[in-house]
Amino acid sequence: MFDKNIKMPKTAGWLIPGLQVKRWFAMIFIGSLFVLLGIMIVFNMRPVFFVMEFIKLIAAKAPTGIVGLIVAIIGAFMFFEGWQKTNLSMLGVDNDRDKDNVLESLYRRRKLNRGPKIVAIGGGTGLSMLLKGIKKITNNITAVVTVGDDGGSSGRLREEMGVLPPGDIRNCIAALADDEDLVTKLFQYRFKTGEGLEGHSFGNLFLTALVSITGDMVRAVKESSNVLSIRGRVLPATLDDMKLVAEMDDGRIIKGESSIPEAGGKIRRLFTDPENCKPLDDVITAIKNADLIILGPGSLYTSVIPNLLVKEISKAISEATAKKIYVCNIMTQPGETDDYTVFNHINAILSHADDQRLLDAVLVNDALPENLAEKYKEAGSFPVKLDSEIVRKSGIEVVSKKLIEDNKDGFVRHSSNRVARAIYYWYRKSLKNK
Repeated sequence: MFDKNIKMPKTAGWLIPGLQVKRWFAMIFIGSLFVLLGIMIVFNMRPVFFVMEFIKLIAAKAPTGIVGLIVAIIGAFMFFEGWQKTNLSMLGVDNDRDKDNVLESLYRRRKLNRGPKIVAIGGGTGLSMLLKGIKKITNNITAVVTVGDDGGSSGRLREEMGVLPPGDIRNCIAALADDEDLVTKLFQYRFKTGEGLEGHSFGNLFLTALVSITGDMVRAVKESSNVLSIRGRVLPATLDDMKLVAEMDDGRIIKGESSIPEAGGKIRRLFTDPENCKPLDDVITAIKNADLIILGPGSLYTSVIPNLLVKEISKAISEATAKKIYVCNIMTQPGETDDYTVFNHINAILSHADDQRLLDAVLVNDALPENLAEKYKEAGSFPVKLDSEIVRKSGIEVVSKKLIEDNKDGFVRHSSNRVARAIYYWYRKSLKNK
C-alpha cells in the first residue's frame, strides 16, 4: 500500500487519501467543541471571556503564534490518538500487526469499492487465475461460471448427489478470497485417502452440503462466499442440469465435458442438453450493468463457449455497453484447439454466440520462455499463432503483452497480475479514446 522507501509513522497512515475517515475526525472534533461550549454557556462560565484572558496572559510572556501552534499540536495529537485507540479497541485490535491489517483493509476496501464493475466469464483454472488479479483492481466483480463439468470430484457429486458441479465455483470463491486465510486453504483441501472421500475437496463437499441445507446452488455459493469474505460474487451461468455435447467433423456425437477432449478429431460445433438453458437473472443484470466484460482464458470448448450457449447470456453481452475483451489461450489444447490460431479461437466464440459484435478486443501473449518445456511438444500442444491482420479485419483490436509468469523450467503459466494489469490498462485507454 505504501512506498517502502518512504519512512512515515504508522499512525500517519490513517491520514492517507481515500479512507473517508478524516471528515469524521473533523465532525467529532467540532461537535466536541460545541458540546463543551454549550455546557460552559449553560453554567454561565463565560468561556470566550476566560479564553481571551488566558490568551492575553500567555501572550504577555511568550510569542502568541508559537504558543498557539504548540497548543494546537498537543490538542490534535491527544484527540487523534484517543479517537484511534477507541476505534481499535471497539474492533478488538490489540497489537501493531492487527492495527496495520485494519488500516490496510480499510484503505483497500474504500479504494476497490470505487473500481469498475467487471464481469468475468469462463471456468476452470483460467477464470480463477484471472480473478486473483482483478480482485486487486476492484471489489465490483461478478464471476460467471460454467456448470458443464462432469469429471473428477465434481462429476461424482453431480452423479451421486444431483447437484450442479461445484469444482469451478469453489475455485472462483477461493480465488476471490485472501489466499493466506486458513479457511481458504481448508476450502481448497483435497482428501488423499479415505473410502468415499479420496479425491474430493473439502470445498466441494461443503458446497454440496449447503445446497441440501439452503435448497439451491446460488444460496449455497452466497453463504460460502460470506464465510470466506470474498471481494465480489460468484454465479453459475445457469441452474439447469446442463450437459455439453460436441458434434465432430466426422459426424460423431460426443457427450460430456470430460469426454470431448479425449474423443480425438476436430470439433464442428458444441451444444447443450437441454438445448435452451435459462440463465440466472442476476447474471443478466450484472452483464447489463458492467463496465468491463472479460471472456477467458481457459479451455475454449469446455470452459468459455459453454457460457455463451446460454443464448440470453450471449445476447446480453452483445447488447451491453461495457468494454469487452477475450483473453486468448497461450498454447493450443490437444483435442480441442489443435492448430488453432488466435482468429480461430475468436471465430469459434463468435460463431457459437451467433453474434459478430460480441468482442471489442483480444488479449494475446507476446513472450515465451526460450527453453519451452519439451512436455508441450510431446503432448501435441504448441504456442497459439497470432494472425493479427485477419483479426483486425474482423474489427477486433489486438492487445499484445507479456502475460506469462517468469519460469526457468520453460513452463507456460498465465500471471494473474500481468493479465489483470494488461486488461485494466486497455480498459482505461479505451475510455479515453471514446
